[in-house]
Amino acid sequence: MTAPDVLAPAKLGPVTLRNRIIKSATFEGKTPDALVTDELIEFHRRPAAGGVGMSTVAYCAVAPEGRTEYGQLWMRPDALPGLRRLTDAIHAEGAAASAQLGHAGPVANQKSTGLPALAPSSSFNPLSMRMIRTATTADITRIAAAHGSAARLAVEAGFDAVEIHFGHNYFASSFLSPKLNRRKDSYGGSLENRARVVLETARSVRDAVGDKIAILAKLNMDDGVPGGFWVDEAIQVAQWLEASGSVDALELTMGSSLLNPMYLFKGDAPIREFAAAMPQPVRLGVQLVGKSMLHAYPYKPLFMLEEARQIRAAVKLPLVLLGGVTDKAGMDTAMAEGFEFVAMARALLREPDLINRIAAESDTQSLCIHCNKCMPTIFSGARCVLVERV
Repeated sequence: MTAPDVLAPAKLGPVTLRNRIIKSATFEGKTPDALVTDELIEFHRRPAAGGVGMSTVAYCAVAPEGRTEYGQLWMRPDALPGLRRLTDAIHAEGAAASAQLGHAGPVANQKSTGLPALAPSSSFNPLSMRMIRTATTADITRIAAAHGSAARLAVEAGFDAVEIHFGHNYFASSFLSPKLNRRKDSYGGSLENRARVVLETARSVRDAVGDKIAILAKLNMDDGVPGGFWVDEAIQVAQWLEASGSVDALELTMGSSLLNPMYLFKGDAPIREFAAAMPQPVRLGVQLVGKSMLHAYPYKPLFMLEEARQIRAAVKLPLVLLGGVTDKAGMDTAMAEGFEFVAMARALLREPDLINRIAAESDTQSLCIHCNKCMPTIFSGARCVLVERV
């Protein structure tokens, strides 16, 4: 079969995108009052004007304690006017808008939010210097239902899609991890039990919105942590999600924001910049032991492709390839390998108009150097540090 043209329109569930390129969720750090700001709107308007098919707003927590920090956006009626302005701005540039919905779980900084962080099992969070509380079955039921409520708000706000966050050891992803999930009840032990939060959450979203908008799920292929979730189990979870009919596509990812954050990004580990962005005593801790937490991994184009191929071989569900997608050649490779969409993040921070430039000159190369110094800027407004701040 002829590989599809990545720059041509494509169907994603009930939505038609103008091309197969998605700006993936990148925490923006531009909602100091947990509400949409003009800066957040401009952050997404620029890649929309720059040619992406869809821009993903990250991160839209489904509950107050599901935020990673106090200022993060969470889905509630008060947020709707700003969210409508945001989707209107993206649509005005010809792109679709997606809201990443999730609950941070153990990744939440309860010192910042003032609310307990929740996980499948109790543990210590080095960022907040506090214990993470074990989620009760009532918490699990409430959080799954909150995803459905948040998805309904996303429809009301004019979003074309939602992306459910099942990655990076956030709440649902932490249940998948044998390392983090030491429960003895029906949500722990076997993979079937550990996957219940994922499947129940996806079903809650589908039941809430039906086919009104596209539903994607961001699914970890592996945590990058010994004893954690791995690709063999990810294949089975992907098959269960496909059989459930709850999602229209999967975006494949990896890494643990809690235990191994650099595994997702590849490239340099900006330890000095991370330390500078942290308050004391966390800053001192990063300076002293940062190398044991922030591992540097060699960057290469399409660095998730090898694992993603294994998911591709196991399901017919549309898949989004993330990781090292920076040029037309890489996009064409993804299409030839059977992926329906590609997702980009860091390259678009460097050049929001990269897709228009690729459409005009197919051999255009990204200027991103994978220094990852954009990562610590999420605490002050996500940006490429090599570009003059606008």
